[in-house]
Amino acid sequence: MKVEVNSRAFADATEWASRIISARPTVPVLAGIKIRAQEGLLLLSTFNYEQSARYQIDAGVDEEGTIVVQGKLLAEIARMLPTDKTYLVTEGSRLAIKSGKSIFNLQLMNETDYPQLPAIPQPIGSIDGRLFADAVSQAIVAVARSESRPVLTGVRVTLDGGQLVFCATDRFRLTRVTVDWNPVQPNIQASLIIPGSVLKDIASSIDTAQNVVIGYDDVEANLLSFDNAGRVKTSQLIDGEFPNVDRLFADEYPIHAVIEKQSLVDALHRVSLVAEREAPIRMEFTGDAVRLSAGTADESQASEILAADLEGEPLTVAFNPMYLLSGLGAISEKYVRMKMTTAIKAVEFNGQKDKSGEPSLAYRYLLVPMRFIG
Repeated sequence: MKVEVNSRAFADATEWASRIISARPTVPVLAGIKIRAQEGLLLLSTFNYEQSARYQIDAGVDEEGTIVVQGKLLAEIARMLPTDKTYLVTEGSRLAIKSGKSIFNLQLMNETDYPQLPAIPQPIGSIDGRLFADAVSQAIVAVARSESRPVLTGVRVTLDGGQLVFCATDRFRLTRVTVDWNPVQPNIQASLIIPGSVLKDIASSIDTAQNVVIGYDDVEANLLSFDNAGRVKTSQLIDGEFPNVDRLFADEYPIHAVIEKQSLVDALHRVSLVAEREAPIRMEFTGDAVRLSAGTADESQASEILAADLEGEPLTVAFNPMYLLSGLGAISEKYVRMKMTTAIKAVEFNGQKDKSGEPSLAYRYLLVPMRFIG
């Protein structure tokens, strides 16, 4: 192999591809990045049996070839290269990396030991990159961190004709995000549970100016793929039954309150300073105001009053402040509408552009209140 490549592009490619390399791979060769040089392209790929990552960049290829080298080390070297051009040359069982006056020599791994990557599934549709990234960032708010129930570490994505519905829950909160997309088959219907960590990683690194092409294979490997700007990632889906969460949204909410979102977020940060870890923040709604409070009579206390438009009977509810702030942080509109039934039943949060307007149901956040004394 003999290749000339742009150093920045090479660094981006190795960093992205090496993300899925495990610190303790099941077989030693999976610690490597597989690099293939052919026809003006450098193709980098990694695999861990659950996910695969592929990235191709333009390159000046004088001699074609395929090699495997230590992935994490290569990414660190690529990140530190001193000039705009990098030259990759294989010499026997070693790879020489040259950039400016810097020269690195890495021992090659056995390319024939590297397992075959899964085939990329056929495309089933595409979605705007920015829309996809925003939807994922809203949905993963409620993904469970504990792996005691694997399905809750995933996001259920329902393919319903021209809409994608992202849903996640950790049993204390629930997110539901609805976005438009462009399916290959206009009447497609499917429900997939995708690892939340996979979606988060993809959304954080995609080129939002380009579409994300989604591929799906439900016959052979129950495999999903995401293709964006030369980067392709495949992932196994999570097996299991996702909870029937749609029934948790109330058909009617007798109590509504509209609050300016940023004012609420700022007040929550201030009031929560006196709250013990995971202690509740109380929200007392009366007429045209809401009083936030935290702490107890024999400890530190804080309170703040904000303007709020209330429809329905006065009510006091309490929330885990971290859960409340994470849900509010995913709302992009200026105002937030809280829809309530009782002090102990789940509260729905929606964003809305105008104070007197209608709430958006594109993002729905459901949060279970905490019990409180006094």
